Amino acid sequence: MPARGRGHRGNVRRVKLNRTLVAGAAVLLAVSGCAAPTTTEPEAQEQPTTTAPAPAPAASPPSSAGYADVVERVSPSVVTVQLRDGVGSGVVLRPDVIVTNAHVVGNAREVTIGYADGVSSPGQVLATDQVTDLAVVRTERRNLPVPEYRDELPRPGDIAIAIGSPLGFENTVTAGVISGLNRNIPGSAVESSSLVDLIQTDASISPGNSGGALLDVDGRVVGINEAYIPPAAGAVSLGFAIPTSTVLAVTEQLLDGGRVTHPYLGVTTGRLTPAIRERLGVPVSEGALVRGVEPGSPAATAGARPGDVIVSLADTPVESVEDLLGALRRTQPGQQQPMVVVRGGERQNLTVRIGQRQS
Repeated sequence: MPARGRGHRGNVRRVKLNRTLVAGAAVLLAVSGCAAPTTTEPEAQEQPTTTAPAPAPAASPPSSAGYADVVERVSPSVVTVQLRDGVGSGVVLRPDVIVTNAHVVGNAREVTIGYADGVSSPGQVLATDQVTDLAVVRTERRNLPVPEYRDELPRPGDIAIAIGSPLGFENTVTAGVISGLNRNIPGSAVESSSLVDLIQTDASISPGNSGGALLDVDGRVVGINEAYIPPAAGAVSLGFAIPTSTVLAVTEQLLDGGRVTHPYLGVTTGRLTPAIRERLGVPVSEGALVRGVEPGSPAATAGARPGDVIVSLADTPVESVEDLLGALRRTQPGQQQPMVVVRGGERQNLTVRIGQRQS
């Protein structure tokens, strides 16, 4: 998994990060808090919003106490996920089920859940989905308070409140705004397909926040905290969360059958680097380079070939592999979608029927 920052291990520890050179600059990406992650640092920069958010209801103004009433009401629904070698956060999904990040639980089948009242109980990891980096955990404790989940996307500028356990400090609250939608983390697809289609926020997120709640001003869960870009990369308050719509769709499948069906194209892709463009004469500067096509896959049936550069899918411009993953995630299996590739210097208009695969 890309750049998984380690959580608290009995005392405060720094996030262990590696550096990856991208376009001549070292940019660090850290996923906030996990147990025993693998750390690599893909490039990171903001991407334009690709879909218009649904209109949101008017937010309630804060009281003279700020957001204390909202935090007090929702905090019992946010938990700490403890493992032998790390810590993360989680949010009550059902009265006896917690949702968190897959990178928080790692390969563990048993974890310890810490609650806002100081009580702890064992938790059983029921299922995980690496594609979206989500996991569901059943707790021995029952009748946990389920917060309201807001299915529609927030709007940039809406208040954002993050609650979690950064570095083991349980029920830590930070606040900011929704900074952007449909964000993809360039370079992350080398090791993970999860860091696409995210909500961006400037509410501070740190190691250990992973799996915690991102709330709106009314205390509704709008996302599950996922990643941040640390100050060492020159960033100031760049955090990311998985939208609630994705969380609800994925966890329902995990709880029903333990697996998730994802849209499937059937191509192996790679970055279109300057060296590839110059030495092999690729006539475009942006897109997702097709390195391989699986026989019998939707892409093969549509006529895609190795060496093609995908520049559009489902009427969404594709400038990188991450853009392609984001566009694919917003499709549905069985749909016919236009796909534009550049081949031999010419644009080819293909039609692909999106397939499906289970994680």
